[in-house]
Amino acid sequence: MKIAVTGKGGVGKTTLAGGLARLLADEGYNVIAVDADPDANLASSLGIPAEEMASVVPIADMKELVAERTGSKPGTFGTYFKMNPKVDDLPEALSKVHAGVRLLVMGTVKEGGGGCVCPESVMLKALLQHLLLARDDVVILDMEAGLEHLGRGTAGAVDAMIVVIEPGMRSVQTANTIRKLAADLKVQRIFVVLNKVQSPEEEELIKGRLDGLPYLGSIAYSQNIRRSDLDGTSPYDADPGFVDEIRAIKDSLLGELERKD
Repeated sequence: MKIAVTGKGGVGKTTLAGGLARLLADEGYNVIAVDADPDANLASSLGIPAEEMASVVPIADMKELVAERTGSKPGTFGTYFKMNPKVDDLPEALSKVHAGVRLLVMGTVKEGGGGCVCPESVMLKALLQHLLLARDDVVILDMEAGLEHLGRGTAGAVDAMIVVIEPGMRSVQTANTIRKLAADLKVQRIFVVLNKVQSPEEEELIKGRLDGLPYLGSIAYSQNIRRSDLDGTSPYDADPGFVDEIRAIKDSLLGELERKD
């Protein structure tokens, strides 16, 4: 399975991505979790201590590696470089492994001009294409709402895109915006998870406003999850109820994918 998790900042998409990665690893899958969000908080959601991540450099910031693989000169734009750099060894070489999950931190490309193609972006897209098209692992992508990391050549390989929303119409509107972006990229299967739910009535109200988007389930508002976020620890380790919710969402997703196959 290749699963992209997206949503606007603060809705809890990283919480869901980390929970899914941990659960699937516990169930025996080989899992690669990809932090493709500039905010880069997936490590704490997986339960990796901050001190272990202090030495981890995002791949986009590895200038010497990017230059070596693309044949470019660090920090330059407008020069010739390889569009198909070697990346197949990078998941093992650059990842941090925790609780059976292999984490890759992509980083953010600082473009030198509007819409330019730079070696860093080529490198990241080549790596993402390798993960989605050439690997047998389960891949969980924690993405920003803009879907910048997904190109037309790789988006079709995503088995499911999960949009995380919170109670409120602005979040529902964001889900519909992401649906349009995903449709433009030919992503076929888009689902919704509702986070921070405080009552069954609240959940039913939001479900009724999803305009046909398939609904996978919800995560209740939890002081344990909030505390784990403040502490920089994983809610998967802090809240058994959260684990049950993630399992129910995973089972619902698998049922949807099998039904559509």
